[in-house]
Amino acid sequence: MIIFSSLFIKYFVYIHSAGLIHRDLKPSNIAVNEDCELKILDFGLARQTDSEMTGYVATRWYRAPEIMLNWMHYTQTVDIWSVGCIMAELITGRTLFPGADHIDQLTRIMNVVGTPNEEFLSKIQSDEARNYIRNLPKTPRKDFKRLFPSASPDAIDLLERTLNLDPDYRPTASEAMEHPYLKQYHDPSDEPVSPPFDIDSDGDLTIDQWKELIWNEIGDFAEERAKRLAAPTTNNGAIN
Repeated sequence: MIIFSSLFIKYFVYIHSAGLIHRDLKPSNIAVNEDCELKILDFGLARQTDSEMTGYVATRWYRAPEIMLNWMHYTQTVDIWSVGCIMAELITGRTLFPGADHIDQLTRIMNVVGTPNEEFLSKIQSDEARNYIRNLPKTPRKDFKRLFPSASPDAIDLLERTLNLDPDYRPTASEAMEHPYLKQYHDPSDEPVSPPFDIDSDGDLTIDQWKELIWNEIGDFAEERAKRLAAPTTNNGAIN
């Protein structure tokens, strides 16, 4: 469980360093092969961090509460919330917040993380959403030690941080990688970052130029795959 958590958080160190938000992280968008190599899939809802956002993104069960509360300028920590949901699912084998609809989803979240304080409420831009949350019955945060009895203290601490209702208090992907729970897999030299992504850099390409880019990408992938298949393996079948 720890190694998979570290792998997909490491991916978000890279994605977020490019100034992107995935916005639709869920188990079906995480691919793992027989060598435990991991890839994040489906960037169809990804946006730059300075873009104005829409509220209806991400699969409901892994959707950060601020998205459902119509925050128009949410941050990369929406992905960190999704990371926390997936970590919890890896621990228990069950979806943490399997909401039946928008309201049920928020209710399930509040029942676990507690109803928010005034600091959080003041950040909700929608008067309707703010009044709805303010009128909910006051609910304390559940004890994560009881909620995840098989988890280690470090795992529980990271879950509490990633599943903080207030996005301003969630860790960044880089901060999560430095957490004691992941320290055995934290290697800054093996956690590359990206230059900021410029959405306009390829905006003037012609159709033929786009075709060439895609063709070259396919060729690079095929070449890399062929090299991996030809590489010697260890006794347990892992590629060196």
